[in-house]
Amino acid sequence: MTVFTSNLSSLREFFNKERILICFNGPISRTLIGEIGIALKDHIESTQSRESAAMDVFGVYIEMSQNIRHYANAMAYGDKEASATVVIAEVDQGHYAVSAGNMIELADGEALLNRIRHLATLDKVELKQLYKQQLRQPKQNDQITGAGLGLIEIARKSSQPLEASLGETLQGKAFFSLRVII
Repeated sequence: MTVFTSNLSSLREFFNKERILICFNGPISRTLIGEIGIALKDHIESTQSRESAAMDVFGVYIEMSQNIRHYANAMAYGDKEASATVVIAEVDQGHYAVSAGNMIELADGEALLNRIRHLATLDKVELKQLYKQQLRQPKQNDQITGAGLGLIEIARKSSQPLEASLGETLQGKAFFSLRVII
């Protein structure tokens, strides 16, 4: 047990150094998304003078987590494949990084990465226009990549261009990561 406690202490030091407020790694459920979201919102509201920052961080966290959950359900992933890693950290006074990652089919990941790279080139006015244009489009029931309105809304709330990466793993899957600064 000594190895565990010393590792936990190191992990705590790392979290404090990186100003990590919440970190989760494992299977993600609707209940868990809600409970973490409420704790996150309450914490930010208690430390922030701007309620809008808390709502934006909360909204981005919820959107990202729900996208992960919906994707895993649509792909009929088991608990191991449906696991997610979510980290929320304070990057400077009044700004937060919301990062999330999950396993994804490689082809879906490549398409999503291209979509995010495109969104990262757009300014706030262009993102608003794209959002309105997307609203007028008929909903595609077979779309499971999370690359629609929610992703555009995340980009609109972000104070910096979205950052994403794709780490290829075995058997046609990859670990997709998205970082948003609010």
